[in-house]
Amino acid sequence: MIAPTLQPVIVGAGPAGIRAAQTLVAHGVRPTVIDEAARGGGQIYRRPPAHFARSPQTLYGTEASRATALHSTLDGLAAHIDYQPNSLVWNAQGGMLDVLHGPTQTTRTVPYGQLIVASGATDRVLPVPGWTLPGVYTLGGAQVALKFQGCTIGRNVLLMGTGPLLYLVAYQYAKAGAKAGVKVAAVLDTARFADQLAALPGMLTQPAVLAKGMYYVGWLRAHGVAVHTGVRPLRVEGETRVNAVVWSDGQAEHTVPCDAVGFGYALRSETQLADLLGCRFAWAPMHRAHLPERDTAGRTSVAGVYLAGDGAGIMGADAAEWAGERAALALLADHGVKVDTARAAELERQLTGLMPFRQGLERAFPFPTDWATHAPDTLVVCRCENITAGELRACARDAGADEMNRLKALTRVGMGRCQGRMCGVAAAEILAHATGKPIDTVGRLRGQAPIKPIRIHLQPQAEARA
Repeated sequence: MIAPTLQPVIVGAGPAGIRAAQTLVAHGVRPTVIDEAARGGGQIYRRPPAHFARSPQTLYGTEASRATALHSTLDGLAAHIDYQPNSLVWNAQGGMLDVLHGPTQTTRTVPYGQLIVASGATDRVLPVPGWTLPGVYTLGGAQVALKFQGCTIGRNVLLMGTGPLLYLVAYQYAKAGAKAGVKVAAVLDTARFADQLAALPGMLTQPAVLAKGMYYVGWLRAHGVAVHTGVRPLRVEGETRVNAVVWSDGQAEHTVPCDAVGFGYALRSETQLADLLGCRFAWAPMHRAHLPERDTAGRTSVAGVYLAGDGAGIMGADAAEWAGERAALALLADHGVKVDTARAAELERQLTGLMPFRQGLERAFPFPTDWATHAPDTLVVCRCENITAGELRACARDAGADEMNRLKALTRVGMGRCQGRMCGVAAAEILAHATGKPIDTVGRLRGQAPIKPIRIHLQPQAEARA
């Protein structure tokens, strides 16, 4: 028998959120699913508009069957869930979520009894001189343009940074561009080839995934795309927009002409909602970030709040699906609903089994820990508030700032529209380097509402309908 107080809400309709909803429905529970996107699927399986003509094979490549299956699952749940797309959860307090409906720019409150946060991830950004020029995008932004808007960010596109997403986006752009006259100018990876060789033992624990990544790289090289490893991006050049990228191989500088840039350094978990909910955080060395704590089932330090997917640590789409299902089973079991304990244990084994591969990925595509050393004082770190690396260093030196929220109070870094989502990682690296402190000791920017930019004047939804 289902507990009468069971009132689950799922935030996010990516792989984790969809599998969580599917699991709750299978046990006779009708959840509310709130998603910022117009159509569910998450980032990696982002669903295009209904009128979009390109096939799943074109959009998702080797992941087409999985993407289609996930989309079909969500479609099949339509009659059994309260699905709220185009809806941004921008605040949480007292068992209520503040939700902005994008098309109407109205806000409403949604009560919850239990909450599964499947907030996903976004690009991890380390700025480079010139990154504020028109034509510079994150890798995720470049992918959104291709999948959701049916266009590319330029006609001669350079992609740089590190991580599996770098090669996936390069492959997608090169394939899409072959028919549209779009060229991938180069792929610049800060990781060294030696790093990738050293990571092979861990990567071989997931041979199919490894083979897919090797295929992307091989395909790019076979089709004439220049792939450079062990690079250090120096600057993006241009007057009114991007026209070139300058990089170093440690011995000489090289210039690659281009009209657009996509860049990113793997992914960063979206943890703001978990922070507003009061979840306890801890430093996670593998992710080089403070992340909300959770047990193997997804339970957080706050009763009734569960985490699943990349929002609690970057593990990929497979892990997100398993974690979504496991969190839903934990929610049900915690509220007196009988669940398949053997299935729950199997999901935990699968998630644990991914760790060697995840550690291998980190070895293959390491975070460039020397980035702050090379960041010039003139580099804009926080573009919302136009705060430079030099200003951050001066604050650490002259005002004794040695913690992120102190740095924020004194310089306004992270106070802009993005609330530190884009600049927080880089600011922490600059602060740690300037103070000589380990990165894990400088803290993290505390979550603030609104989680993402909203209009200052919002109508309550009831008023908007009157």
